[in-house]
Amino acid sequence: MAIADSVPGVSGGTIAFLLGFYDKFIGSINNILSGTKEQRRNSLKFILKLGIGWVIGFLLSVLILSSFFQSNIYQISSLFLGLIIFSIPIIVMAEKDCLKGKYANLIFTAIGIIIVCLITYYNPVSGEGSSIDLTNISLPLTLYVFIAAIITISAMVLPGISGSTLLLAMGLYLPMIMAIKEVFHLNMEYLPMLLVFAVGLVAGIFSVIKIVKYFLDKHRSQTVYLIIGLMIGSTYAIVMGATTLEVPQPAMTLQTFHVLFFILGGVILLGLELMKRRMVSE
Repeated sequence: MAIADSVPGVSGGTIAFLLGFYDKFIGSINNILSGTKEQRRNSLKFILKLGIGWVIGFLLSVLILSSFFQSNIYQISSLFLGLIIFSIPIIVMAEKDCLKGKYANLIFTAIGIIIVCLITYYNPVSGEGSSIDLTNISLPLTLYVFIAAIITISAMVLPGISGSTLLLAMGLYLPMIMAIKEVFHLNMEYLPMLLVFAVGLVAGIFSVIKIVKYFLDKHRSQTVYLIIGLMIGSTYAIVMGATTLEVPQPAMTLQTFHVLFFILGGVILLGLELMKRRMVSE
């Protein structure tokens, strides 16, 4: 999830959904807010395990893998395309009870595709970098970073919409990556804005979860059709991901598409699916 969240065009929520623990993820956060004592304890254990893995994965992405993304973006994008495309039939089969016979809800799939494509197409800073200085602390910048964090984490929770892509659109993706690196090099000028961003992430995730859980519980068919649309739309975001790098590169084409990495994405998904089924059976 963390590696996906750190790559523009891919959502960690997509990974959670295709691996089958999206409902548990949403339900656990909701239980922490309003569950019984037992539900809160069990949910907290799950979120802590997931959270530790996410933090480790994200730090690895920022500190080690970011340069790899730059030099191998087309291979990484091809792999994520494989993960997304091969996952869609698996999700359809898993959710067939709420999808079958309700084909009028395909309109929500179309809406999901349009949302992600529009966000990606109208990204105002794609290929242009960013000039936002996170060391120049001011009230407007603090409010902007806080609100951006709420929007970003809301997107990361939803399968298909990339929080990294929205950060790019708001001009904060590269400054945030740079700020994290600087803090790890003990440059504490960036720490205040990172803390503001962290508070915004917490506020955002707890505010959006109840909305997502409500729609999954009360309008599951429409929500799943929408999520499938968001995932289909994310393939366009992945194709355009190279244009959003610190050193912009052309969007992926058939010439830069790597079929072996695409197949590898499917193989990884199959391995994770088999692992998931084995754990469920045990």
